[in-house]
Amino acid sequence: MAAPPEKPLVSLGGKGGALTSSSVFSLSNNLSRHSIDSTSLSRSQKSTSQKSKSEKSNLNFPNYLTNEEVNASLLLHLNKYLLSPSDPLLATHLSETLTKFSQNQNYSVDQKFDFDFDFDFSEDQSIVAALTGISGILDYKCSAISIIADSAAALCCEALKADVYASGSSPFNLTDSGDGSTAKDDVAVAGDFKVFFSGSKLIGGVKGGVDSAVLRIPKVHGSFREIVRFLHVRVRVELNSGFESSDGCVEAIVVALQSLAIGLCNLGEISSKRVRLLRDLIGSNDVLRAVIERFEDVGGDNVGASLKNLFMASQEALIQHQDYVKFANLINCFSDLVRKIIALEALMAFVLLDGGLSSNGVANEGVDKAENKKSEKKKKVVMGKGTSALVQVLKDMVEDDLVNSFDAVFDPKNAGFESFLNKVKDIVQSNESRRLPKLAKGTRDFAKEQMTIREKAFSIITGVFKRHGAMALDTPVFELRETLMGKYGEDSKLIYDLADQGGELCSLRYDLTVPFARYVAMNGLTSMKRYQIAKVYRRDNPSKGRYREFYQCDFDIAGQFEKMGPDFEVVKILTELLDELDIGDYEVTPKIYEHKLIFLIVDMM
Repeated sequence: MAAPPEKPLVSLGGKGGALTSSSVFSLSNNLSRHSIDSTSLSRSQKSTSQKSKSEKSNLNFPNYLTNEEVNASLLLHLNKYLLSPSDPLLATHLSETLTKFSQNQNYSVDQKFDFDFDFDFSEDQSIVAALTGISGILDYKCSAISIIADSAAALCCEALKADVYASGSSPFNLTDSGDGSTAKDDVAVAGDFKVFFSGSKLIGGVKGGVDSAVLRIPKVHGSFREIVRFLHVRVRVELNSGFESSDGCVEAIVVALQSLAIGLCNLGEISSKRVRLLRDLIGSNDVLRAVIERFEDVGGDNVGASLKNLFMASQEALIQHQDYVKFANLINCFSDLVRKIIALEALMAFVLLDGGLSSNGVANEGVDKAENKKSEKKKKVVMGKGTSALVQVLKDMVEDDLVNSFDAVFDPKNAGFESFLNKVKDIVQSNESRRLPKLAKGTRDFAKEQMTIREKAFSIITGVFKRHGAMALDTPVFELRETLMGKYGEDSKLIYDLADQGGELCSLRYDLTVPFARYVAMNGLTSMKRYQIAKVYRRDNPSKGRYREFYQCDFDIAGQFEKMGPDFEVVKILTELLDELDIGDYEVTPKIYEHKLIFLIVDMM
């Protein structure tokens, strides 16, 4: 019999190395083994070498912690001591304790981890280590949950034949507006689902209202992605910092975990509602009894109450008791329940989509071949290319015991879980060519009604300009950089520079006034009245209502004219434009930039 493969080795304390959330999870679940980098021991200060070896220290943990969480806490004690000035003997003892406990898993309420020398394990350090360790586990688990939640929801939508693209305003039609008015993660989720549903004949098969548990997917899943990313950034820092820099660590992690608790609650709620929708489709078929039994095991119709109870318990631990480790422990339990709900959603959708499965996951036998062919033809459905690939991946991974093997596929502790995650990622990434392209930030498209409105507005504006004797002028979209720099000065950082193609440094125009001034100077004109309607570009950080590419409608008068004459004409043109555009009531508030004129008005008053 072949020996089992050797577990991966995680090195701790090495210079330039970093402890990751995936390493915390694998070490905490005895999926890998650890070693201490020798250089970290040589860097440690022997601060306790003079202390009596006859005294003993002990390190204990709350009795509600799971073996996984105790392992993570021991690991973080070890790693933080390696990153702090400490006695190498302490690191060695912690390493041995972690190895023994992860292999034996015999921790009990009354057990303490004893050390044959005197060392002060402070309560604050124990809280930091436990909280950071559990947060590392949650970071890994929830990053995975974010991926499998999308895949399960995609299968569910296909099984429900949900009409997710019924209207242009559907959350599944979200696109990046480029002006900051849409959440990037929501848009990314909607884009991933387009990949899953590409070519599907099932999506939209049932016309009419779509359940809110389906319509909420892009925003709930998108916000969960955002929360997990926030947690990851915070945890990555705390995993790789010593105890001496742990001030504020607890508060920072608690903020991230509080957001995670809300995100898990929302994710679990809508998934459990979709599970009930799928359960109604499955009915009470004896062949699918095992699936229904698993539904009851997870909580059945009361699963929503279970989610709420766990959430409220976590809030009680945080707010009333300020027990931060218990708070993290409950959120860890919360994440496991949400993962089980998502796995059940995927299982039910898989059974409905694949069909013809017996309770043990194999095809029914003893049926006439002709009847089989007829049945297969009738049952043949066209799923999206992404969901079809996902169903095939699941078929390859599940075994005869469909229900239990499905649980294993969605269990992070299972050896094949990483492979499953990577295959799901590959499905989305390999279908990128089918993903709709998106707008560059700060830009937008004009189509249909918008183009009609724009053409009408430009026609009115052009007519008013011509009525006042202005001639049209069109200038290049880019100018020499030195021409633009002379005008804009401090605003030069907002200018788009073009790559040097022929020895000239050029930039996109920032407005239409500088190109007009350059035209007048180049041609030696003494007077000119001109208008120009064209796009300009500003390398700004766009916000709602502001863009990097937009139109300007310019009317300029250059030359010597009767004093104040051009100023009055410009105001007159403005009022004519506003009247003819028929935008409703308006008020013109002139801004005077000539300081001599301002002083004159003040003197007259």
